[in-house]
Amino acid sequence: MVASEIRALFAVASRPEVVSLAGGMPYVTALPLDLIGELIADLVARRGSTALQYGSGQGDPHLREQMCEVMRLEGIEADPSDVVVTVGSQQALDLLTRIFIDPGDVVLAEGPSYVGALGTFAAYQADVVHVAMDDDGLNPAALAEAIETLARQGRRIKFLYTVPNFQNPAGVTLSMARRREVLDVCHRAGVLVIEDNPYGLLGFDGDPLRALRADDADGVIYLGSFSKTLAPGFRVGWALAPHAVRDKLVLAMESAVLSHSSFAQLAVGQYLATQPWREQIKSFRELYRERRDTMLSALEQLMPAGCSWTRPAGGFFVWMTLPEGLDSKAILPRAVAERVAFVPGTGFYADGQGAGHMRLSYCYPEPERIREGVRRLAGVIEQETLLHETFGTGTTPGRAGVHTPGPDLA
Repeated sequence: MVASEIRALFAVASRPEVVSLAGGMPYVTALPLDLIGELIADLVARRGSTALQYGSGQGDPHLREQMCEVMRLEGIEADPSDVVVTVGSQQALDLLTRIFIDPGDVVLAEGPSYVGALGTFAAYQADVVHVAMDDDGLNPAALAEAIETLARQGRRIKFLYTVPNFQNPAGVTLSMARRREVLDVCHRAGVLVIEDNPYGLLGFDGDPLRALRADDADGVIYLGSFSKTLAPGFRVGWALAPHAVRDKLVLAMESAVLSHSSFAQLAVGQYLATQPWREQIKSFRELYRERRDTMLSALEQLMPAGCSWTRPAGGFFVWMTLPEGLDSKAILPRAVAERVAFVPGTGFYADGQGAGHMRLSYCYPEPERIREGVRRLAGVIEQETLLHETFGTGTTPGRAGVHTPGPDLA
């Protein structure tokens, strides 16, 4: 486990004069906070003796039923007995990695991939092999090639980790045609799929996409979370797993925390039971759509030649490619000096790649702040491009290893 090289910079970046395009924090101010306050007060008054007590290792039974209702929006038909409540989906990742990984085992993951997952895989001494993506998400041909290469080398693949919808950090979505291909490739090779889907209900166009788990109940473990569709402060997520894996998850959960917060679970359950949560998700979608549009418009108008970026159809993030020769990690201190922050691309690879990329987040700043942040960042990139053209400064290769920013940046 390695401390983040950029953590100290983000202590500066959190100052109000700095426009942070770094953090992946939901805009919880858009919630009906007064109603949630009343809901929690009522919970304590009526069910305090239960809410403030220990709970079961698998989680509250009624909440697990409600989680199945949420997953049904993505085509998943599940039994609540196969759901395990976790402390956010991050804990589900940790528990699954503990269950499956021996040191030296291989985890296949998109390149780039979610920094929190990479940190977990590194902590359990897994070897992460990245699989290429494009605008349609994970490339099935590249996945098949990676599996074949690793098999020839005699290396043991334990699972594929994927964020198929509005991926963090790239913002791209696995196309419907490719979803079946990815499942077929993994089924033929006997590779388990871990589908991490925190953003699935936050698409900007049409109904939620059909989950991988909806088409393969035995070969896919599905991870869900209320951190993006309600609030991360509750720290409530879940895993939907086949029976044998579910049993091991409950054992691992009990050994890790004995039981998770009954209070948080019952609060989320009461919110789902009494509030128009589907309408709240629609409000979030419209809010994030406006901010996505603001960022894309500002990038189009202000970024210098040589920059390119993804165009997410949901979620929180844009993945930007810098002009050739520029290093996002080297640029970051200069950007912070100009009062704008981002996350360098090297944080999203396990092998030092990503220096020519950066992740930009549009979920938290107000639209006018997004535009101002892009303006400041464009100025920094213009200056760096000029210096590179004048002095021929080369890109500093990224150093292998996972250097994870804090939770507000993940």
